[in-house]
Amino acid sequence: MDSLISIKNLSISFNNQDKTNKVVSEIGFEVLPNQIVGVVGESGSGKSVTSMAIMGLLPTNITKVTGSILYNGLSLIEIAPREFRKIIGNEMSMIFQEPMTSLNPSLTCGEQVAEVLALHTSLSKKEIEDEVLSLFQKVKLPRPKKMMSQYPHELSGGQKQRIMIAMAIACKPKLLIADEPTTALDVGVQKEIVLLLKALQQETGMSILFITHDLALITEIAHHIVVMQKGKIVEQGSVHQVFLNPQEIYTKALINARPKMNIRLKELPSVTSYLEDDFFEEQYTPEERNLYHQKIYSQQPLLEVKNLKTYYFSKNSWFSKGNVVKAVDNVSFRVYQGETVGLVGESGSGKSTIGRTILNLEKATSGEIWYDGVNLLSLSLRERKKYRQAIQLIFQDPYSSLNPMMKVGEAILEPMVRHDILETNEERKNYIYQLLAKVGLEKEHYDRYPHEFSGGQRQRIGIARALALQPKLIICDESVSALDVSVQAQVLNLLNKLKKEFEFTYLFISHDLSIVKFMSDQLIVLNKGKIEEVGDADIIYKSPQKTYTKSLISAIPKGI
Repeated sequence: MDSLISIKNLSISFNNQDKTNKVVSEIGFEVLPNQIVGVVGESGSGKSVTSMAIMGLLPTNITKVTGSILYNGLSLIEIAPREFRKIIGNEMSMIFQEPMTSLNPSLTCGEQVAEVLALHTSLSKKEIEDEVLSLFQKVKLPRPKKMMSQYPHELSGGQKQRIMIAMAIACKPKLLIADEPTTALDVGVQKEIVLLLKALQQETGMSILFITHDLALITEIAHHIVVMQKGKIVEQGSVHQVFLNPQEIYTKALINARPKMNIRLKELPSVTSYLEDDFFEEQYTPEERNLYHQKIYSQQPLLEVKNLKTYYFSKNSWFSKGNVVKAVDNVSFRVYQGETVGLVGESGSGKSTIGRTILNLEKATSGEIWYDGVNLLSLSLRERKKYRQAIQLIFQDPYSSLNPMMKVGEAILEPMVRHDILETNEERKNYIYQLLAKVGLEKEHYDRYPHEFSGGQRQRIGIARALALQPKLIICDESVSALDVSVQAQVLNLLNKLKKEFEFTYLFISHDLSIVKFMSDQLIVLNKGKIEEVGDADIIYKSPQKTYTKSLISAIPKGI
């Protein structure tokens, strides 16, 4: 069968002043008609750059592309820009990782999809409107007619991604490139998006180039897998060949970096430790776990949440009755010193709102939050200051929580000064150097800006900033959800190491039950603001009692 896309000896370099940085080196693979090809690898492996080269999205003034990219025998590197524009959006389209930055916030969702049809077809205004409605129905959006008049900020992450898919398939493309389309989505929505793409591919016969860092996820959608490392292809073949019988140690490392659900490891193998043969698979025994639990549960709880309610009230107009959103609805639980409690649930389940309410970033409607014997909700703002130091937060997106104009050392120093940690700035600076070393960074990183770091390094900076205030309780809010599986493993191992060293207590919030199970002693499953199930993390996974918990477990990509 003739290839739809044929890539041969493709190399891509970026010119930065006097330096040339080669990011893709002489790769080659094919995408056949009616085929789904998965491209997998860590951040920086060249996956997304390759897809952008196919779509002609690389900046021509600083990029050098050699080799060949053939689409139906037509060279996309040599084609004239006018001819290329006829193909892009019409015969080839792309779904990006972050739909919010790809969608125009000032246009309704319907207008944005209609714009694509108006540009590439000769349909009338009424025909375009009917087609947009049909597309919204095809991608299984709820209330499709109403969605046409809504703006992106009014939709959930999964709904925004469905709008992007509708836009991408509007012109019935022959090739759809999906670049990390499910990263940072909860496991339930992730599964829905994967099933939707598979169904659309089978219905239309289009080919899909599906890019991700998660090899287990690839097995659920792709026919053929391409594994990339540092700009090169290290292995490729059918899904069964690559996943069940990997030939390269790098592929084996990617497969093993994800938390195992049937055993409890003391440490996850990162790709680096696996490649360096520096990893010993050590398991927690039930006896070790029971002894530790006897120790931590024999004391008084450090944090106790009682009948917590956090409601949001909205008014449609001066005369209409306001709507009530019960984000957290009568939730109670305890957290003990040295424990990690996992909060898990889909987007909108209330897990992040609980964390933000404990920190007083959201106002509680009613209930009690007892920390170290004091009800935080009864304190004045001034009285809460010392508890802000004791309870810290690690954010999901470290880049947006760091000031881009401030060096990272200054960003860590600022809260230390505010909370009178240590006596002088010299002492604080030396302490920050120690913290940077503990989270795997260097002394010279103190004077660098956030944009000079990778995603994993920025998350380490966020952890160092939380540690700087010497807290007792750290709330990790989706703190690894946007990281690739290998960096994720490194950060999770780091959090566990620091917990042991500093005797921290964690409230670990995530939509990924496999990660929460690896990290947690106790597990709280949330659904629509209420607790569905609570108990030992291992027991809940082995024997879930509620249908909702079972659905979360079944949505975890497990590979073949």
